[in-house]
Amino acid sequence: MREVHSHESSLRSYLQGTFPAIRDVDDVLQESYLRVWKAWLARPITSGKAFLFRVARNIVFNTIRRERRSPIMAVTDLAELFVLDSRPDAAENATSAQELELLVEAVDSLPARCREIFILRRLQGVSQKGIALRLGLSEQTVQVQAGRGLRRCAEFMRRRMNLP
Repeated sequence: MREVHSHESSLRSYLQGTFPAIRDVDDVLQESYLRVWKAWLARPITSGKAFLFRVARNIVFNTIRRERRSPIMAVTDLAELFVLDSRPDAAENATSAQELELLVEAVDSLPARCREIFILRRLQGVSQKGIALRLGLSEQTVQVQAGRGLRRCAEFMRRRMNLP
């Protein structure tokens, strides 16, 4: 744990810089430490820093996905609510989890600049203009890199899923 905790400041900086939409970085850090500790109990970890950063990134992706899937909306009259259980079954959950893990691998395989732009544009919904201003790039560069990232992720997933 000493090896993992020594990277707290760099992990905090990474999370705040790469995922500015995450509201509570401390929660991500604590959850990351807990998951690393549990994984370490199961098997030795060869690179604590790399594993810690990957765990934290996965937690952020899960948080973003959960927030997009279940936004909180205020309701004034409960009688107007129509409740329908549309939760996926176990098979759909397993498939979704595998696809998400594959997407995380695809995004991780992107070159650093392309990955940063892809995450900002596709996962955090930042506009091209906003990304260009934030990173000091032209909007055309942002557009090209976001497109490349999307194509490379799609190709990666097709290859891994053995699709034509």
